[in-house]
Amino acid sequence: MTHSQDTAEALALEALGWLAGNDELLPVFLGATGCSPDDLRERAAAPDFLGAVLDFILMDDAFVIAFCDGTGRAYTEVAAARAALPGGQQVNWT
Repeated sequence: MTHSQDTAEALALEALGWLAGNDELLPVFLGATGCSPDDLRERAAAPDFLGAVLDFILMDDAFVIAFCDGTGRAYTEVAAARAALPGGQQVNWT
């Protein structure tokens, strides 16, 4: 599945909302990124920030499963959406 940048941003905004409502993971995300709750609101529309949200979720299969199970998304959608956002292109080292 491929995403346009618009659909990828929509999924990432959904992921940000899910993350903001997760009392266990939100502090981990804030600590890992150095963001404040105000930064979340201010940067929510920035494609590079939304990519960082998806990068965080993609760090752990358990995060992907929890997000997808909680939102009814297919497990492959997170990586597909990440690929459509700035910095998400897969690097081919060969």
